Amino acid sequence: MELVLAAAIGVLVGSGVWLILRPRTYQVIIGLSLISYGVNLFIFSMGLGKPMLGLPPILEKGEAGALGIHADPLPQALVLTAIVIGFAMTALFLVVLLAARGLTGTDHVDGRESGS
Repeated sequence: MELVLAAAIGVLVGSGVWLILRPRTYQVIIGLSLISYGVNLFIFSMGLGKPMLGLPPILEKGEAGALGIHADPLPQALVLTAIVIGFAMTALFLVVLLAARGLTGTDHVDGRESGS
C-alpha cells in the first residue's frame, strides 16, 4: 500500500513538473493543478499513520489489535482547505489565461510563438 501511495504521489508531481516546463499557458495551469493534487495526497497520507486497507478510520480498543488508533483530523482539514484554495486559484489562472490570450493573440507563456 505504501508503494502504491508513493508511486501515485511521484507520478502526479513528476507529471506536473513536466507540464510546468511546457511553453503553453494551459499546460502550465494543468501542471500546477497536478502538483497541488500530489502535495495534497502527500499531506493526507502523513495523517494516516500506517495505511490499512478495509479498516474504519477510528478503531475501538480490542478491534483488530488496535490500541485506539485514529486518523489525525488536522491533515484532513489542511487538505480540504488546500482543495478549495487550489480550485479558486485554477479559476483565477484560467481567467488570466483568457485575458492574456485576448491581448497578445497567443497562448504561449512568453507571449511569442516559438518560431518567431
